[in-house]
Amino acid sequence: MKLPALLAFVFLLAGCGHKPVTVTAPPAPPIQQKVPAGTPPAESNKNASEIPLESVEIAPDAKPLLVETGIASWYGAPYHNRRGSNGEIYDMHAMTAAHRTLPLGSIVRVTNPENGKSAIVRITDRGPFIEGRILDLSRAAADQIGVVQKGTAMVRIEVLKTPEPIEAGGKWAVQIGGFGHEENARDLAGHLSRRYHTARVLTFSSPAGDWWVRVRVKDDVRARAEEVMHQAKTSEGAVFLVRLD
Repeated sequence: MKLPALLAFVFLLAGCGHKPVTVTAPPAPPIQQKVPAGTPPAESNKNASEIPLESVEIAPDAKPLLVETGIASWYGAPYHNRRGSNGEIYDMHAMTAAHRTLPLGSIVRVTNPENGKSAIVRITDRGPFIEGRILDLSRAAADQIGVVQKGTAMVRIEVLKTPEPIEAGGKWAVQIGGFGHEENARDLAGHLSRRYHTARVLTFSSPAGDWWVRVRVKDDVRARAEEVMHQAKTSEGAVFLVRLD
């Protein structure tokens, strides 16, 4: 079924959409070094994002660069053993997390105020692409702070170290979805490509089976991407601002 005709007039409008994970998740797929068809290429693979978490030194009295409070979820299979946004193979047993806008490689302390438990994680992926959530934890990190059984929890995020400035620079895009049908995603992508010739519009599927549209504005400038985000409309899913690096 095609998207409603009104999407043809969508104004100016980044990789996988992380869906809610059930506790009874299926076994993880075999390790795949090849990127599945339709998956967007890794946008960044900086050395800073590949440093083992154990080798990162954080002073006990270090003041956070940024503090956020919101809902965190966790993701495991079917994303386990697939390539994340920083180019690494995602391991749900490692202490990592996904965030939409923090620089890849950022070191973050996540605290569950309900039980006082904390975990130090490295941002290696993008997500969660569910409205109202600010962080997607690996299963190991979620287990350490007591989120696995509940699925989601209110958390406090303290950014302790970043490889790049949080508020300056960066490569920015807009991600729209998820769509239940490829046809709908491609229909919207086609409209956007015809209307905005300087934007690069990509359609891809996630390991969870849904479809996404990513719009990279000219020069990946944040201000342009924010304009796209505020003007975008969709009848499925939601619209998200995403930092690619």
